Parts: sequence; structure tokens; C-alpha cells
Amino acid sequence: MGETIPIAVPRKGRPLESVLDRFARRLDVPGLADEISSTLRHEKALTKGNLTPDEEDVYQRLAEYSTVSDPTAPEYTLVRDDRAGKPRRIVFDSVTLPVDGIDGVPNGTDVQLVGREEPFRALRTHEFALGFDSADLVLEEVVELRPEPLDRIADVNARIDPAESDVRVVTGLGDTVYHTLMATPAVAPSGSALDRAFVESYDGPLCIEPRYERLVRAVLGTQTLEGIDFRYPENGRDEEAAIAETGVGIYLTVTGSTARDHGLLLGEQLFPSETVLLETTPEVTETAEAVRAILNGPDLETKLAVEP
Repeated sequence: MGETIPIAVPRKGRPLESVLDRFARRLDVPGLADEISSTLRHEKALTKGNLTPDEEDVYQRLAEYSTVSDPTAPEYTLVRDDRAGKPRRIVFDSVTLPVDGIDGVPNGTDVQLVGREEPFRALRTHEFALGFDSADLVLEEVVELRPEPLDRIADVNARIDPAESDVRVVTGLGDTVYHTLMATPAVAPSGSALDRAFVESYDGPLCIEPRYERLVRAVLGTQTLEGIDFRYPENGRDEEAAIAETGVGIYLTVTGSTARDHGLLLGEQLFPSETVLLETTPEVTETAEAVRAILNGPDLETKLAVEP
């Protein structure tokens, strides 16, 4: 009888799609990955009101998507979305993938992807040996705050107190969005760079999302933030608009187009917000280690290896 290795994954969004892409490449299941991603994109569009459903009953759609009798087919579930009115949204629940025939993996081994709202926290409580989540959560919860800045995922593990958490970052998936420094032309330094050195010499308000305060302290370093007064967008306020009103701030961006629409200049990319493979070190069995090797092996040019 083979062993099933459960792996905690996000329930929806870009992080889940990045995970599915990794499994599609490593286990040669592109069709399954595309099926799950397209289903969830469709449901997201329905939840946001961008599409009109052919089937109004969300439970009927859920039953059509899920194949409970076959664990190798994806199963979905319902959660309350955080948008106005808290509509019910269909999200990923689970699927089982055989990994027979791969070097180093015991015969009969399966991988079960299990959707979790907060995979990182499920690993922290030792529910899983392996999982995927945003690197941001690691910074928000367990990295030590130090005077010096943190700018690479490869340095995260060195800042996790072993007494605080058994979870470690194994590798990044390359789906990078950056926490980027932004400022209005009136505040940005004329003729010099809008970077960490600017923040270190700057005294005044800096606009960030409240949930990112600890992350920003870790990324910039506590010494750099002396003289900084954090400001937060009012509820429902567009983040870039709030930064433009404050004069300087930090926010996630891919292209920066929205920031420029608000008259903001883009500065240094401070830290990558990336989906990462995580492990709860004491829970990693020999079989889980073999599965981890599949997911962490070389093949992606964007792969960011984490130093021990």
C-alpha cells in the first residue's frame, strides 16, 4: 500500500495557479492544471459580476465541477468571499496526483493537494509536512525584525527563530510581484534615486497597508524606519490614491500603470511577493523528502533557490 503525501495549497488566485503550473511541469498534468485554473477564473468573474451564470444555483455548479467518486479529479468547495454582501464563491478543495514512476519516489506514492485559506499557518501547526503560500506571510508572522534590511527570499530562513517556527522556505516559484517604493514628484528626490537610502534620510509619513507593517519593518530594517510615521489607506480607499495623498508609500505592483495614473513615480523594488514552497522540517518523512525533491528540482529559469 503506497503513501499519500498531503500538500497544503492556496484555494484560489495567482498563488494557486503558480502551484498548479509547477505540478503541471513536474508531473506532466497540464490538462488538469488548466481545468482547475479556468474553472476558478470563471467563478471569480461570476463572483465579481463580470459574467452572468448559465446556472444560477451555485450548488448546482459546484456539483457539476466536482467528481467526488474519483480522487484524481478535482473537487471544489464554497467559501464566503470578502466582497460587499459576502457572496459564496467556489474555490479549490482537493485533488490526488499519482507520482509513480518518478526516480526516488516509492512505488504507490500519491500527492494530495489540499486547499487551505492559510497554508502557511497549517504548516505552523504541523498539519502538513509540505505546502505553498506567499512569502509575505512568513515575513508578517515569523521573521525577526533587525536593524539591517532584508531584500532576498534566500535570506528569510536565517531570520526565523527555531523556537518560533519549524517552517522553512524551500524555494520560490518565480511568480514575482514586488513591494515597490512609490512617491509623488513633490516628495521624490530630484536628481537622485528613490530607494532605501532615500527612506533612511526621509522623516515623515509613509503610506502602507496595515497588514504589511511588520513586513515593511523587516524589509527596510528598523534602523531605516527611524523618523517614519506609518499612514494607512482609509477603508475602501484605493491604495495608490492614498499614497499619492501622503506623498510616499509602498505597495505591490506588477507594471506600475495604476500608480502612474495617480501621478506616482516608481522607485526601488524592495522585496518580491512570491509564492514559495514551504516545509515543516520535523514532519518531513523520507517519502515527503522525495516529493519535495520533485518540486524543488532544477528546471525553471525563474527558480530562486534558497540558501541553507
